[in-house]
Amino acid sequence: MSTYIFKRILLFIPTLIAITIITFTISRLAPGDPTELKVGVSNENMKADEKSQLNQQAKDYYKAKWGLDKPIPVQYLIWLGNMATGEFGNSFVDNRPVMSKIMERIPVTASISLLIIGLSYLIAIPIGIYSAARQYTIMDRFSTFMLFVFYSLPVFWVATMAIVFLANVEYIKIFPTSGLYSLGSENWPFFERMWDRIYHLILPVGCGSLASFAFLSRQMRGSMLEVIRQDYIRTARAKGLTEKTVVMKHALRNSLIPIITLLGSILPSLVGGSVILETIFSIPGIGQLAFNALIARDYPLIMAELVLAGVLTMLGLLVVDILYAIVDPRIAFSKKSS
Repeated sequence: MSTYIFKRILLFIPTLIAITIITFTISRLAPGDPTELKVGVSNENMKADEKSQLNQQAKDYYKAKWGLDKPIPVQYLIWLGNMATGEFGNSFVDNRPVMSKIMERIPVTASISLLIIGLSYLIAIPIGIYSAARQYTIMDRFSTFMLFVFYSLPVFWVATMAIVFLANVEYIKIFPTSGLYSLGSENWPFFERMWDRIYHLILPVGCGSLASFAFLSRQMRGSMLEVIRQDYIRTARAKGLTEKTVVMKHALRNSLIPIITLLGSILPSLVGGSVILETIFSIPGIGQLAFNALIARDYPLIMAELVLAGVLTMLGLLVVDILYAIVDPRIAFSKKSS
């Protein structure tokens, strides 16, 4: 297993380089110039020619400072060399180190993402097991219908409707509309601060997990139905074991393998989904930071976010392979010596 993990980590390097080449080229060829957003003229009495000349001088200065005056391949090689040393450069907006800005936001996005994953699996697995064990019953048909409805609802629409109807004094004011804490909560006792944080996370976590648990529930149901039709399940039933023992002890473990596979795709998708949730709910996480960076054409920050998403994708796939071996010991990643 350790040899397999080491080989997979080595494969991260060429894969990550390919990702950076594509994303770097797209970001540089995209319309828009970050120097135009940076430059501004404060004197309104200046003539148009003077303004144009001053603007051009300022833009040339920032292009030279940020290295945007060099050819794109040269820009990429410089950026790749800096990235290899762990240096992603400074932000075009406030000249702060990019990694410093990202590290400030990672705990917020990580906590929300872990809550969404945990809640999704916590709800999806029991619903999938129940639906498979009671196939074609009224509850199975009802849960199937509701899960398809939940899965078809866009996250941004659900989040917007939640704010309008559950955080609005004109309808029902139950939850806060934005942020992670109330004003002045830093002076509250510990448990009050914890409850205030949970109170602010209910809407974003609920909206983020809605489509995920609906999709996972359907996959769990299909996987469980396939497993309980196997011969060894019939044998277990023929031995006189109870249905609960057959399902929970013999069928559940094998039916979890496809669900574990989906974890590799859920991890990176949460980075993209956090852009929507954190922007709508004004949560200071990586998603909101990426959205603001795209608007400001903040190339160093955009590239750092894309590299982070690529690393998460590869780590997610590696975690899936490791979990395969844990769930099913018959799966081996190394050749056994004869």
